[in-house]
Amino acid sequence: MSAPEPTMSHAGAPVGGLLVLVDPVARRLDGESVRIAKDVLSAGAAAKICLPESLEEFARALARRGHRRPVIVGDDQALVRAVGLLHRRRELADASLALVPVGAAPSLSLARALGVPVGAVAGARAVLDGVVRSRDLLIDDSDGVVLGGLRIAGAGAAPVGAAGRAGPPGSASASGAVAGLAVARAAAPRAPGRPAAPSVWSACRSLVRTLVRPPVGRGAPAVQRLRLRVEVDGVLVSDVDQAVADVAVAARDGLVEVVVRMVDAGPAVIGRGLSVTVSGADFRYRADHADTGPVRRRTWTLRPAAWGLTLPR
Repeated sequence: MSAPEPTMSHAGAPVGGLLVLVDPVARRLDGESVRIAKDVLSAGAAAKICLPESLEEFARALARRGHRRPVIVGDDQALVRAVGLLHRRRELADASLALVPVGAAPSLSLARALGVPVGAVAGARAVLDGVVRSRDLLIDDSDGVVLGGLRIAGAGAAPVGAAGRAGPPGSASASGAVAGLAVARAAAPRAPGRPAAPSVWSACRSLVRTLVRPPVGRGAPAVQRLRLRVEVDGVLVSDVDQAVADVAVAARDGLVEVVVRMVDAGPAVIGRGLSVTVSGADFRYRADHADTGPVRRRTWTLRPAAWGLTLPR
């Protein structure tokens, strides 16, 4: 049974007030922006501030929101987490969400794409004065959610999540050695009028170059060539006989739009429908700027106007 819609105040917030959920990561990274957001929201509406210390506490607080409107103070992943939790509880249609973006710039790209103003003050004022707008949602066959879009990178693209992987043996220690030597060189005392001894520094640089030099006989890593079967509403868009450069999936104008680019020259293949299935060799994909996989098969289905997000008027 759906909960009754709360009465709205003149400021646009429900009479039941706001449940302000501050993501633990946001508190650690930018406590000042969190404080500003809490002050602005508390000054403009009846706000209950919740400071969960773990994902479990975050989920419990969201489930016990009552008639309060949930406001997430955090980054893209905090918003995706809240939408996913409400979807799995089958309460997404009854709880419009708001977001005050707090985090590093790369972690707020989804918020910007959705139209949420970035910045503690602008974001909090949009929560108080904005309006709820319906947003489409992609649901995958493991009950995961995609708010923005997703991409499967194939040939010629850097591996998904490569930035967070360890490099070849010795590379991390070599990088640390470079930084350490630079700091040591800058901090070393120098007698007036006497230049630093170039021979010592040159020897150090030679040692570091030896540490980071790639092993002899090894070439560049082989280019990944994905061979995937892509279907839209059961209709074949591309098959495993062609190597895929990348696949992009997003909800547009009430449909799922799929753009498949092949390794070989030629125009992109575009399909539109209500669902898309990708299968083939193990592949990774990036959804809402988070990496997932590897998987061998995944289906995404469109849920039109599945959730509400507060945006500026």
